[in-house]
Amino acid sequence: MQIRVLRTLAALGALAAAIAAAPASGEARDTVHIVGSSTVYPFSSAVAERFGKGGKFKTPVVESTGTGGGFKLFCAGAGIDSPDINDASRPVTDAEKAICAGNGVTGIAEIKVGYDGIVIAAKRGSGIFDVSREQLFKAVAKTVVVGGKLVANPYKTWHDVDPKLPNRPIQVYGPAPNHGTRDAFLELVMDPGCEKFPEIKALPKDDMKRTCQTVREDGGWIDVSGDYAIIMSKLMSEKNAIGAFTFYYLDQNHDKLEAAKVDGVGASLETISSGQYPVSRPLFIYVKNSHVGVVPGLAEFVQEYVSDKAAGKEGYLVDKGLIPMPAKDLKAQQAAAKALAAR
Repeated sequence: MQIRVLRTLAALGALAAAIAAAPASGEARDTVHIVGSSTVYPFSSAVAERFGKGGKFKTPVVESTGTGGGFKLFCAGAGIDSPDINDASRPVTDAEKAICAGNGVTGIAEIKVGYDGIVIAAKRGSGIFDVSREQLFKAVAKTVVVGGKLVANPYKTWHDVDPKLPNRPIQVYGPAPNHGTRDAFLELVMDPGCEKFPEIKALPKDDMKRTCQTVREDGGWIDVSGDYAIIMSKLMSEKNAIGAFTFYYLDQNHDKLEAAKVDGVGASLETISSGQYPVSRPLFIYVKNSHVGVVPGLAEFVQEYVSDKAAGKEGYLVDKGLIPMPAKDLKAQQAAAKALAAR
């Protein structure tokens, strides 16, 4: 009798442990779910399509939600009803890590997949001009320095910003705050341009950051929260329009668009991968470790993403506009993907 009771208790304990370990939704899922960056989206979609054609696993579902929006979904919980991967055009922030941890998402693998650059471009033939990051800051910041004082941005034309620039209205279409590209633009363009002004550098740290990273709201800068096709339509229909967007989109539309040099350097595969182009950044996917071995194909998908045939110098993602990592860096990411599969 005592042995039977002990066996029953042991069985109940095993059942409780299984329930505790089960996905929050209570149901298994057989398809990898990816959210996040609109910049990384076409690359993840290309890998998903190839991966699905392999026949062993279903084609992953990829959604373009913006990097920040993707992290909100990714960090909302560890259950199987939450995404497996977040595409990101910037590194995860400490605040996002804290939200993840607070919701039980404590194991996250960061995998770098390649590089991209942000270009300043316009319709081909419209007369795009070369700019510095200081000039870009003066053109699109909400608050600038004039006569040694911080004032609301008074500049209406690029010629107002610098007499060497054309007498053309300032009208820049750029990514809204939900895009990782916006974060990268602030970090790689606005912050360095802002640091040219001692009056701003003398501000308290929080005030300086706010001044450096707040864009104007009077039409000089226009937020675009959707995909880059919206910026494209504006550039095609408005003669003074200039866009700030990912190199990938320029590369895919080089017959219609042309880009400015930034600080004297043009954007290309070579200048971005070498770090010579000043507005370049790495691209990532973040993987939920707890879903590895639970969602079929998750670890295999990550390995496909950073394989030589996908992310290598001659890989199919390069044809999509991804700027590949140096071989040594790619090998390191392949090792990280292999370690993920071994969990």
